[in-house]
Amino acid sequence: MHIARRSIPNPRKRFTIIAFSISLAVSQAFAQMAESSSAARTDPIHLRITRPAQVQIIPPTLFGTFLEPIGHSTYGGLWAELVENPSLEEGLWSAGNVATLLEEQPELRRASALGLPLPWQPLDASQGSRYSPIRGDAANSAQSLLIMSLPGKEVGVLQKLYLPVHRELSYKGSLWIKRIRGHEPIGVSLRRHAHPEQKLAIADLHADSPGWSKYMFELQLKADQIAPLEPVDLVISLLNDDRVLIDNISLTPADAIDGMDPDVIAMARDLHSPNIRFGGNFTSAYDWRDGVGPIDTRVSKINLSWGIPEYNTFGTDEFLRFCQLVGAEPQIALNLGTGNPTQAADWVSYVNVHWANHKGGLVWEMGNELWGDFQVGYPSLERISAVTLATSEAVRKVDSGSRLIATGGDEDFFSEWNAQQLKNPASSFNYLSTHFVVGDNVQLPHASADFRTMAALALPWGLADRMRAIKKQAFETGHKDVQVAFTEWLLVSDSHTGPRFSNMGGGLFAAGFLNMLMRTSDVVTVSNMTGILEFGGIWKKREQVYGAPSYWVLRAYASTHPHTLLDVKSDSPTYTISKGITRLPEIAGVPFLDTVAAESEDRTKLILLCLNRHLTRPAKALIDLRSLGVAKGSANVTVIEGENILSENDERDPGQIAPKSHTLQFVGELDYTFPNASVVVIEIPLTGR
Repeated sequence: MHIARRSIPNPRKRFTIIAFSISLAVSQAFAQMAESSSAARTDPIHLRITRPAQVQIIPPTLFGTFLEPIGHSTYGGLWAELVENPSLEEGLWSAGNVATLLEEQPELRRASALGLPLPWQPLDASQGSRYSPIRGDAANSAQSLLIMSLPGKEVGVLQKLYLPVHRELSYKGSLWIKRIRGHEPIGVSLRRHAHPEQKLAIADLHADSPGWSKYMFELQLKADQIAPLEPVDLVISLLNDDRVLIDNISLTPADAIDGMDPDVIAMARDLHSPNIRFGGNFTSAYDWRDGVGPIDTRVSKINLSWGIPEYNTFGTDEFLRFCQLVGAEPQIALNLGTGNPTQAADWVSYVNVHWANHKGGLVWEMGNELWGDFQVGYPSLERISAVTLATSEAVRKVDSGSRLIATGGDEDFFSEWNAQQLKNPASSFNYLSTHFVVGDNVQLPHASADFRTMAALALPWGLADRMRAIKKQAFETGHKDVQVAFTEWLLVSDSHTGPRFSNMGGGLFAAGFLNMLMRTSDVVTVSNMTGILEFGGIWKKREQVYGAPSYWVLRAYASTHPHTLLDVKSDSPTYTISKGITRLPEIAGVPFLDTVAAESEDRTKLILLCLNRHLTRPAKALIDLRSLGVAKGSANVTVIEGENILSENDERDPGQIAPKSHTLQFVGELDYTFPNASVVVIEIPLTGR
């Protein structure tokens, strides 16, 4: 399918209209449909909602999400700690990430030359070498930092920080100190960035102990001292000729909730996700024992999968507390890379002791994407069955009610891999996982951005058959009760010319994906959108917290609590993709107006979850609800849309895309026009039930 553009006026938005030029391989009927769907069509789409002959339940676990220490999802995101590399270690970033840090902050080159670990800097670089990293004498991890002052001068280190001053002006901190020489107090201060003479808040620590001791402090800002999104410098300094070792530096907003960002907690709670997966690539090299016990004793390491620091201050207890705060159930991925069955069973036992009623029965995922050679310690195809079985047996020995997910293959190569997993006894696991983290590379040469967009938005529709194929293979090999767990899904585009996780196009993709999951809920019963932080979820940049469009879509869907799937008969125009996204290039019959209907569990509410994929044409629809006994009523309508599919929220404009709601009265058929490139959720009371 080839797509050309021509500009037309639009009183609501500035868009381009898509005129589809169809190759000879595509039917003439499709060519006519595409032509009429652009501008000429004026007749409405008819939707008829009925109850099916066979009940299909939509499990709430389809609206789960996913947390992995990647980017700034935990550290610099959910975790409220403001200091990076608080224990002053070396080797916490991969070479590539070091190069990125140096590109973004060239001044770190000079700091590194003076012996300072990333991303710490000298208070005054002109003073030269007054610092020395000391290995083997540390309050935490492996290294501390010696600061050597000068007579009559102030010598110190600093780190550039952003503070959430839009909500909090008080900050609590701690610092481990070992006195080497002198008696002057150690100063801790917040200063205007790049203006060390402008001290905004000060605390003096009187530390004379020759051994390691922890010192607490508070820094109080005044209103309007600094603006939101404005950086400050955290400074630790000495006067005169003193020398001290420092280590394990902490600074958090006073309103942090058990070490976590309250803005993130609030947005995560409002997401209504019933399950949060703690997993990802990092799983295959993660030792859960590093993340338990007193926080001050936890050791900083490199996250091997992503080449970033893993401070281990956000570990199992913190994850369980996060789940508790937001009303979600933990769903943890076990380490089948560097780990072993005994370690996996010990983690299950630990969580069961520390979670809820201590009875266990949680969902555990046995590994992550173990078919990939990018996984640390990945098993071979020949070994995966035995590794899975050994882990299953160890876990079931300590928790017979555990629900286990075996690592399955992705939709385009699952057959051979899953066949190995399915050699295990049927009791070995309850689910096979699958992932779909996909870019927008297409097979069509010289494809336009519009073609890539429509191909990307078609992907969820095309995945439904693959879900049933995964289930069919399991059923035919004796695993009749095994369901599919879609534990990661994400649309990525590096070109920034089409849908991607951060923009409105990504929100449309998310709606299509959720619609597919609900339709296939007889096969797929667990799902985790990537992720609850970053990607399609909550973002925090420069301490401003906001949601990506996909966050708002997932939140709008999950908050309605759809329970029983209803039948939708629709005459929406469709389109077909040929030579589309490489991993799923041929997709036929994709509806422009994609509608799922459901009832609430108590049958008092009808829920319509709707996606208009058409980029330029609103979809006028007549919705027939008579079979449900609804002849008139009041509909609550929630609309998520942007100026165009590339629109996205950021720290400067965090609310550019957010749901807008209104009430609509109707008699007879519900008459509604769905905006182009939009997601619409309609809730209608079902009276008399």
